[in-house]
Amino acid sequence: MHWHCHFIQKLEDDPRIEFENLHRLYDGLRPKTPSAELLHAWSDGETGYPFLDACMRSLRATGWLNFRMRAMVMATASYHLWMDWRTPGLHLARMFTDYEPGIHWSQVQMQSGTTGINSVRIYNPVKQGYDQDPSGTFIRKWLPELASIPDQYIHEPWKAEAVSGVIDRHYPTRLFDHLAAAKAARESVWAVRRDPEFRAEAQAIAAKHASRKTSRQKRVRRSTKTPSAQLSLPFGDAP
Repeated sequence: MHWHCHFIQKLEDDPRIEFENLHRLYDGLRPKTPSAELLHAWSDGETGYPFLDACMRSLRATGWLNFRMRAMVMATASYHLWMDWRTPGLHLARMFTDYEPGIHWSQVQMQSGTTGINSVRIYNPVKQGYDQDPSGTFIRKWLPELASIPDQYIHEPWKAEAVSGVIDRHYPTRLFDHLAAAKAARESVWAVRRDPEFRAEAQAIAAKHASRKTSRQKRVRRSTKTPSAQLSLPFGDAP
């Protein structure tokens, strides 16, 4: 409830979080209008990356994803596909059955790297698949067209032998190289963070929006509380 109210209050205090980059030096970093082809492929689960696509198809069917997967799908749209966060953020808002504006838009900006006070987290969609769905069970449920792909290649079907009957016929060729796209995105985002004007505005944002707990208070709270998977979710609120 603490975090729930914390993020809702952020939007109450600064409604532009829903519409504008929290840190204004990120204005113009990405194209304001995303590629219709890329947006369609991402939202429909047709990017060529099985775990990412399975998440998007599951979301469309159920209206829900866990926190890590929400972060990954948003980060992939913002970094790998280099889309401005507003349009993919609107798509996710329409999909989530538990949509809460205060939480949603703060998280969307955090996962897009535009707050200026949070870590730049570029989730690797292949690694997340290996980590979160090692057996490929989730992928096979939502991507039945990959039924013939051996287990060892289910996360990277383009590496399998004799995939010509699947890739580009029943399942798309991957739209981007995830490693090259992440590298390019990281360089662009950090170029903004190195701007001499960046720090002053980031400090002002932190003063208004960051947690008021001191580092010592946070350490004490972590050391004394009963472990809870729900309460320890990485909301990324530290500057």
